[in-house]
Amino acid sequence: MTATEAAPTRTEDRPAEEPPSQGQGGQFSSPLVVTVLLIVAIGLQGPVRRALSAPVMQSWMTVFVAVVVQALPFLVLGVLLSAAIAVFVPPAFFARALPDRPALAVPAAAMAGVVLPGCECASVPVAGALVRRGVAPAAALAFLLSAPAINPIVLTATAVAFPNDPRMVLARFGASLLVACAMGWLWQRLGRADWLRPPARPSSEGLGKGAAFWGSVRHDVMHAGGFLVVGAMAAATLKAVVPASWLHAASVNPVVSVLALAVLAVLLSICSEADAFVASSLTQFSLTARLAFLVVGPMIDLKLFAMQAGTFGRAFALRFAPVTFAVAVLTSVLVGAVLL
Repeated sequence: MTATEAAPTRTEDRPAEEPPSQGQGGQFSSPLVVTVLLIVAIGLQGPVRRALSAPVMQSWMTVFVAVVVQALPFLVLGVLLSAAIAVFVPPAFFARALPDRPALAVPAAAMAGVVLPGCECASVPVAGALVRRGVAPAAALAFLLSAPAINPIVLTATAVAFPNDPRMVLARFGASLLVACAMGWLWQRLGRADWLRPPARPSSEGLGKGAAFWGSVRHDVMHAGGFLVVGAMAAATLKAVVPASWLHAASVNPVVSVLALAVLAVLLSICSEADAFVASSLTQFSLTARLAFLVVGPMIDLKLFAMQAGTFGRAFALRFAPVTFAVAVLTSVLVGAVLL
C-alpha cells in the first residue's frame, strides 16, 4: 500500500515542476526582446537622424510641437475645471435654474453652457445627468452642444489662436449658440420619447468627492490629451506632407473648403479646448471654413457619436448626429458671411 501511494505522489509532483521552467523561459525572452530592440535602434540611429533632419520632418515637428505647446495649458485647465464642476456642483442646480417652459428652457440651457469650462467629453455625462434629474431633453441637448464651444476656456483659447482675427471669437460663440438652440427646438418639436434611451447612472456615483474628481480628471486627460496629439499630428501632416496644390484646390472653392474642414473636424475628433490651434494652422482655408471646423468639431465627431450612443442610445445618435452636422455647417456659413 505504501509503494502504490508513493507512485501517484511522484507523478503528481512532476507536472508541478513545468510552470517554473515556462516562467523562466518567459523571463528570459523579455530581456532578449528589449536587447534586440536596442540593438536595432542603435543600428538604425544614422538613418533615423537623416530622416529627422529632412526639411519635411523639420517642418512637421515644428507644427506639431507648436500646436501641442499652445493647446496643452488650456486643455489641462479645462479638464480640472470641468471635473470640479461635474463633481461638486449638483445636477439638480441646473434643473432648478431653468425655466419650466421647454421653449424658454432651451436658450437658457444653451447659455448655461458658459459655466462648464470643459471639453465635449464632460458635456455628455452632464447632459445625461440633467435628463436623469428631470430636465427636458430639448434643454439638456442644447446644453450638451453649447457647453464645449462657448465656455470661457474655449473662447480664450480661440482668441489666443487667432490674435489677428478677434471676430473669430464672436463668430464661434454666435454660431455655436445658434446651433445649440436650433437643435434643442428641433428636438422639442420633432423628437420622440422612444428615440431617447434614459441615461444610466454614472460610474462615479457611490465614490467620494475626491475619488470622483481625480477619476474625472484622469479620464478627460487620457481622452482629450490623446485626441490632441492625434489632431496635432494630422495638422502637421497636412501642413508638411500634403502637396500645397491639393490644399489650394480644396481651399479655392468655398463650398468644398467648408465641407472639407467640417468632415475633417468629425474625423480628427479634437478636444474643443485645442481645436482652435489646429484650425489656426490651416491658413490655406478661409476663416469661414475654419469657423465650420470649430463649430462642427465640439458638436459631432467620432468620439462624440460613440459617447452619445452609449449615453442616450444608438437610435438617438443615428438621428441626432447627421442633423447636427447639417445645421452646424449651414449656420457656420451664414455667420461667417455676416461676421467674417
